[in-house]
Amino acid sequence: MLYYSGRTRNIGNVDSGNTITDFLELERQRGITIQSAAITFHWPPQQALAPGEEPMTINLIDTPGHQDFRYEVDRCLPILDGAICILDSVKGVETHTERVWSSAHLSRIPRLIFVNKLDRDGASFKRSVQEVVMRLRTWPLVCQIPWWHGNDNFGGVVDVVNEVGLKFATNGAMTVVSKEHIPNELRQEMEKARTSLLETLSYQDDLLLDEYLNLQNDVPAASIKRAIRKLIMDGEARFSPVFAGASFRNIGVQPLLDAVVDYLPSPLDRPELQVTMDAKTDSLSHFLQKEVKKKGHHPNQPPIVALANVFKVVDDPKRGMMSYVRVYHGALSRSSHMWNSHIHGFEKPLNLLHVFANDHHDIQHLPTGHIGAMTGLKYARTGDTLVTFPGNHTQKVPEPLRNIRIKTLEIPPAVAFIAIDPFSPTANERLEAALKKLSREDPSIRWTKDEKTEQLIVSGMGLLHLEIAQHRLLTHYKIDKESALWGDIEVEYAETPVGPAGPLRFTFDRPLLDKAGKAACAVTVEPLEEHHRDQSLLDPDMSLESTIERDGNIIHISIPLPERANLNDLPFEPETLRQQLLNGAIAGLSRGPRRSSRVRNCYVSVTFNPQTDYFGVASTGGHITNAAIGAVRAALKEVHGRGEMGVLEPFTNVTINCPEEASGAIQHDFTSARGGQVLETRKPDEDLYATAGIDVSTVYVPPDPYDSVQSLRDPKKSMVRMLDLIGKAPLKEMMKYDSQLRSMTGGRHELQLSPGNFELVVGPREKALDNSRM
Repeated sequence: MLYYSGRTRNIGNVDSGNTITDFLELERQRGITIQSAAITFHWPPQQALAPGEEPMTINLIDTPGHQDFRYEVDRCLPILDGAICILDSVKGVETHTERVWSSAHLSRIPRLIFVNKLDRDGASFKRSVQEVVMRLRTWPLVCQIPWWHGNDNFGGVVDVVNEVGLKFATNGAMTVVSKEHIPNELRQEMEKARTSLLETLSYQDDLLLDEYLNLQNDVPAASIKRAIRKLIMDGEARFSPVFAGASFRNIGVQPLLDAVVDYLPSPLDRPELQVTMDAKTDSLSHFLQKEVKKKGHHPNQPPIVALANVFKVVDDPKRGMMSYVRVYHGALSRSSHMWNSHIHGFEKPLNLLHVFANDHHDIQHLPTGHIGAMTGLKYARTGDTLVTFPGNHTQKVPEPLRNIRIKTLEIPPAVAFIAIDPFSPTANERLEAALKKLSREDPSIRWTKDEKTEQLIVSGMGLLHLEIAQHRLLTHYKIDKESALWGDIEVEYAETPVGPAGPLRFTFDRPLLDKAGKAACAVTVEPLEEHHRDQSLLDPDMSLESTIERDGNIIHISIPLPERANLNDLPFEPETLRQQLLNGAIAGLSRGPRRSSRVRNCYVSVTFNPQTDYFGVASTGGHITNAAIGAVRAALKEVHGRGEMGVLEPFTNVTINCPEEASGAIQHDFTSARGGQVLETRKPDEDLYATAGIDVSTVYVPPDPYDSVQSLRDPKKSMVRMLDLIGKAPLKEMMKYDSQLRSMTGGRHELQLSPGNFELVVGPREKALDNSRM
């Protein structure tokens, strides 16, 4: 894309290690994307436009494909206006593809589908489109069909919408072939595909239906593009345009870029941004209109100048910490003081940058819908909301705008960890400083310090995720490997109460930073159940209440008001105190009493009574936070004392594609030796998703060139019959299971893992866990 847009002079290649967006050394070594990269370019090229026309600006974010970096993908999704889902035509729709597709569905992102690698042995456009129906539950709008030369030589595509053929030379040069010069058999298939596309669109679009009834297959391409764009704009993905290509041979890239311009929305076409203020969620414009009316602002002087979201933080070797932002309202200025509503403080950037992968250029303003980066922000983390106000003031921020926030993604639970034992205080300080920066870059990397042993525990999303984190500590942050003892990567267990405790009142009465103070609160803990999610958020007549889900727990904060009192009568800032109690509850749940592991699946109710638990302005926020920490830990200790603290183990969803002859041995090993459970056995081409509501037989798919020819590429003619074993198993047993499968299948298998749930450990596995800690 960058090459054809004129942004680069050479085409990068993953195998050669010279790609633009995969610029980290480890990315080039392993041939994978580890961190997302942002690039801005223009399309179509100026020479392809008529006089007076201007190209579109495209902000591209290249995201990782490996499941261990799923949070890296998920935190980028909400800032997107559209997405391209790239499928491997040999493997079809993979498990990780389904999960990312579901995440895009939650953010209602319009999507295109690009069936890639059609030049590879075993590629099947037909099977890939059918799996789009069965696994992604979307109706494919086939806008291109592959152009095969002979039975298996992929050399171009036929554009169904524009009724032309597109042939590609070995150097990627594209030649447009008119309808009349397309081979007769292929032209008939194109007309069949166009008829199917028009019939599908006509059922959804009355304007197109009128044209179709009058013109039949001669409906103009512009009308079809308008109908497709309108149909996918809501992001529900009931329908998805499908394109074909082979990016390694530079086939299909230019028409895919045309499709981005033709079908995906601009920032102005997207639904209005939803924000939260003081536990209430509404559209940004509605909040601002209320503020204008309440404060008496002139309509041309809105309460805020700009609003942006920090979606990524990177420690750049040259520029230091860089905060990547997406602007949703107004324009950010390099000279502006920016209010961070998460830390309740102002920050001012040193530089405002236009981003091109690892290359950056200084700019003065970043307008609505654009993506850029800032340096010099000392505290901003992924997910923070930045606001600038009129007059660029840094004094008192008007209520409730000080709490305006863009909804962010909850960080998923860690499932693996590595222990690090520094050999000296100096090594410990360097490691802690590096881990602070690393966790600010990637919030799914978490670390804690054992108060007794001073051992550092680094947690992450899986084996590869932690291997990359360790490599970054050693190379980017220059940590000497010999300065500490590095443990093996292990599975992260969790604790959970299986019985209730409380209400238990705890008083914290100790000096903090040589400042005396005192605070108290009452806490109840119990196993998390579905009804706990139905808590009211705010009842101003009775109490200040909030319910927050964090790290697999639900924390309910209640501050009951004295009789005939209101929030303005309280001697403290309610929102600030609520945040301090929440921080304390989260910290209290970070270490359980049974294994010192994080607590999950727990419902915590924290009550702060202003009449009995507040001891004056001398008490700092630290006293209130410590009161909540002490109360939560005391309640958990009470549960543990009754023997009612269980252990949770992370499970993973497993799909094993293996030869039928080896499936019996694999099932036995999977269930008996690995503690797994096989949920289903199926042939890869079976329709598992009948509940999708789409009859696959009614969906148009073009035939593959070898459908009527005996070929090893045809799975039905293959000498090796393959099966899919679908189940779940403890993550610990699956982390290195691929090598075990290799000995049972002779290497003819594929193992796919996707995130599962935490499940209670019982029976022999629980005893084995307890014995391993003795």
